[in-house]
Formats: sequence, C-alpha cells, structure tokens
Amino acid sequence: MSVSTDEPVAPDESSVLDTDILIIGAGPSGLYGAYCAGFRGLSVTVMDILPQCGGQISAMYPEKPIFDIAGLPAVRGRDLVDNLVAQAQPYGPRYLLGQRALHLSHGADGRPVVRGDKGTTVRAGAVVITGGVGTFTPRPLPAGEGHLGRGQVYFVPDPADHAGQDIVVVGGGDSAFDWAATLAPVARSVRLVHRTNRFRAHRATVDKVRALGIEIITDSEVSALHGASRVERVEVRHRTTKATRLLSAHTVVAALGFIADLGPLGDWGLALRARRIAVDPRMATNLPRVFAAGDITDHPGKVRLIAVGFGEVATAVNNAATVIDPEAALFPGHSTDKEN
Repeated sequence: MSVSTDEPVAPDESSVLDTDILIIGAGPSGLYGAYCAGFRGLSVTVMDILPQCGGQISAMYPEKPIFDIAGLPAVRGRDLVDNLVAQAQPYGPRYLLGQRALHLSHGADGRPVVRGDKGTTVRAGAVVITGGVGTFTPRPLPAGEGHLGRGQVYFVPDPADHAGQDIVVVGGGDSAFDWAATLAPVARSVRLVHRTNRFRAHRATVDKVRALGIEIITDSEVSALHGASRVERVEVRHRTTKATRLLSAHTVVAALGFIADLGPLGDWGLALRARRIAVDPRMATNLPRVFAAGDITDHPGKVRLIAVGFGEVATAVNNAATVIDPEAALFPGHSTDKEN
C-alpha cells in the first residue's frame, strides 16, 4: 500500500537496508530515540537531510548554552549533541546523513519502506519521525540579499570567527538576543536592531542583553547594507520618523526566524494539525507502524521543549517495539537494572 503521491519503483532487494526502527531526523529527539531503541535490543537506522547529527542545534547554535535540559544547569549545544551520540553509540546505530526521506510505502508484510533521495531504501519494522520543524529555511533580510555570504549570515557556528568585529544582529526573538549575548564577549561591538519595541524573546534573555550594555535599536529596520566586497556599514531607518543612521559592521546576523516545511513528508498521507504531524498518546500517527516525536508533532497540550521531545521519543520507540513484536513488553526496564 503506497501512501506517497509519487509511487516509488520497487527496490532491488539486494540494495534494501533492513532495520527494526528507522528514525527520520538526527536532532536531540532522534538521537535519544536511537539510544532508547538500542537499549531494548532493537537495531536502529537514523536518516537526516543534514550532513551532521544535531539538527537545528548543530546548524544554528552549536556554541550557545542550553539551559532547559533536566539535570544540566547549562550545556553547550555541541556538547549536548556529542553526548547524545555517545549515549547511543554502544548499540551501533547506522547513520544515513545528508539524505532526505522522499517516499514511504508499505510492503506486503505491512512493514514501512522508505526511499531516500540518494537511492538508499530502508525497510523497517517501524518508523519514528523526529524531524524537528521539518526542512527550515531562514527568513531573508530584504536589504541583505546582495551581501549574503559576504558579511550577511544567518548562523554563527563559531563566535571566535567574529573576534574583534563590529556586529549588527537583526531580530527580536530568542535567537537574535542569544546571538547578541554570545557574540558580545568576543566582538568589538554588538548592536541589535528590531522593527518594534516589543520582543518575542524571553524576558530573562532580553534583560541579559541589556545588562551586557548592548545597544538595542527599536522601531527600526535595516534599509541597506553598504560595502564593495563585503559588508562595511549598515543603514538603519526609523519606521516612524524615517531618520537614518549608519552603523559600522563587519557582520550582520539576520535572526528573523525560519520558514518550516514538511517537505516530502507532507505527501505521505500523514494527518496534520497546525502544519505538524498529529499523534495520539502513544505518539502514533494515522499511518500504520509510523510514529512521531518532538517539535514536528502536535497534540492537545503540546509543549515544544527538547526535554519534552526526549519523553515523546521514548514513548514512540517503546510503543513501536510492541508493534514490531506483539509479545514484547511496553516498559523496557530501568537502565539501573542492566549490567554495565
């Protein structure tokens, strides 16, 4: 039974990878899901369109501290990802990175078959989708497109690359304020520009940026970037008075949010709610043997935190285990009961 809009060609059996659980998405939830599957003796394969593990953390804020992981007062994004990979590693997960999951079908035995865009086909006992927000594309800075890659960026993988520079951060959400706070210790100057005087960022994050003495320019927009080979100055225009000022800048960080898209997953026949995958209390979707967890899901009372994603993927994997083997117990046992 195919549930994709484009019927995939039957795969060559010699080229099919078999696994108990296929996890689509190598962000924090997916990596913890790999551990959960391995802990109960299931083979697991992890597929992700990004070339490295970590999802949005690795792509957007590997050096930023994360404060809402239980038991860890603060952990750098890169370290959290490394620890999750290490936690799953004893169970030998197979990683298919840099590959997009294109098509889903079900074989005659009811098992899901997923084909990736690099020609890899995976046949699984169950699929767990942990794709975060799906494919995410940064919202562009209209005045900055001509300087993209020449001083205008969306991410700051390594703040040290901007040591001694003048930085302008554009946006009013948590990412904008986090980048400003992260760059302040290494940059020569940091300014933050936002189109209103109201911020989407948490109050504590805003207060932290203010305490650092970072100039926050409100009710203003970046109207132009100047510089021949790369950014040298940023023109900022007040939205009411239309007065402009020029700011010295080597780098402009556009933190205006992202446009999320489920991509090919949107054609799989999954029931959606608010453009996210609808799940029941078992984290099961409307498709047989297909589960989902983390930010890509929606259900009544949903709270989008990494910590919640950890609990959801544990629920998804353990319920998937009972679908793969109806004789299996839902509860996998405590890790403290296992021999080292």
